[in-house]
Amino acid sequence: MIDKNTVRSIVEEWLDGKEYFLVDIEVSPDDRIVVEIDHADGVWIEDCVELSRYIEDHLSRDEEDYELEVGSAGLGQPFKVPQQYHCFVGKEVEVLDADGKKYKGILKSVDDNDNDFTVTVQEKQKVEGKKRPQLVEVDKPFKMNNVKYTKYLINFK
Repeated sequence: MIDKNTVRSIVEEWLDGKEYFLVDIEVSPDDRIVVEIDHADGVWIEDCVELSRYIEDHLSRDEEDYELEVGSAGLGQPFKVPQQYHCFVGKEVEVLDADGKKYKGILKSVDDNDNDFTVTVQEKQKVEGKKRPQLVEVDKPFKMNNVKYTKYLINFK
């Protein structure tokens, strides 16, 4: 079986000096390798092909046969690494917290040191002098490792 750390070091070598970042690597027991990369401006197919060839040049099919798939982290898929949060600051996201409550709002900020991020959501709150609750913007802080998922909301408007 191909070692995941071997594939990781090959990918990281290719990524060195590039603005791409590694999102995920999966190696199944039958040696199916799936590599996901991302970039703030999106992923180009030519770069996926280049990385795929780079990996193939550094793994020997004589030693072990494998299937290789290189692609981008899909839009609308849950974030897997902190760099993805940075790519979507100012964009609408959906967060499912640890208690199962969904929040939709604008990703306001990300703090890598504490793995914190803040989403500005609209909530109904009682406003002094008003009879009915009003929609107000509220900043909700979250910890990346304490949410079930965060993902970009694709808007077709």
